[in-house]
Amino acid sequence: MGGEGVFVKELEAALLDGRIDAAVHSLKDLPTRLPDGLLLAAILERADPRDGCISRAGVMFDALPPGARVGTSSPRRRAQLAGWRPELRYEEIRGNVETRVRKLDEGQYEAIVLAVCGLSRLGLSGRLTQAFPVERLLPEPGQGAVAIEVRAGDAESLAVLQALDHAPTRACVEAERAVLNALGGGCRVPVAAYAQEHAGRVTLTAAVFNANGTKRVDGQLEGPATDGLALGQRLAAVLQARGADQLLRTSLRP
Repeated sequence: MGGEGVFVKELEAALLDGRIDAAVHSLKDLPTRLPDGLLLAAILERADPRDGCISRAGVMFDALPPGARVGTSSPRRRAQLAGWRPELRYEEIRGNVETRVRKLDEGQYEAIVLAVCGLSRLGLSGRLTQAFPVERLLPEPGQGAVAIEVRAGDAESLAVLQALDHAPTRACVEAERAVLNALGGGCRVPVAAYAQEHAGRVTLTAAVFNANGTKRVDGQLEGPATDGLALGQRLAAVLQARGADQLLRTSLRP
């Protein structure tokens, strides 16, 4: 398909060329560093950030038999699930949500794990067997949020789209993405982060895993919602002091 982020890059190219005036993204798929000349005009109110499981037999994840094939292309999900149930077989799965569900129905997997919000937006919530609490399966930074990207110099588009910005969501996802950026990771490394805002304060939780989920380092910090970027950077430093860099190097080895 041309490498990681191919769909994002196509939209950004059209934006920079002036063929479009705004690009709508699932924020968890958007790199933490945007191309020069682009910015996020709005981050919409976050939908359900959790991961969910669809099993072919309609059973909960805990009830899957040993050796059951679980489809997931996310190293973050795979690491956490393998740490929970190492006796299952975690296999790559590609394609959009409908394609993944079809592969499950065809019998290629006993279960698949994917974002709850993706199923909901496609009207497929009824297929969900189980939604995992964030305490059990910590989400991808930005998961559940939709972002609108524009050219930095396009004052007209900015003025229109900034009205859609949801400040509490922005504060949370900026903190989450700051952790990922400071750790030097992308969607192909097992890094998880989730923030919640309450009364002007953000509580940020993040974790780093090795590939098979047998080791993890995690931490939690709280700070003002106006300082999400610095909060994420501070938590990344805490994780690094606890050995996050070593885990990330291990997880990226062939």
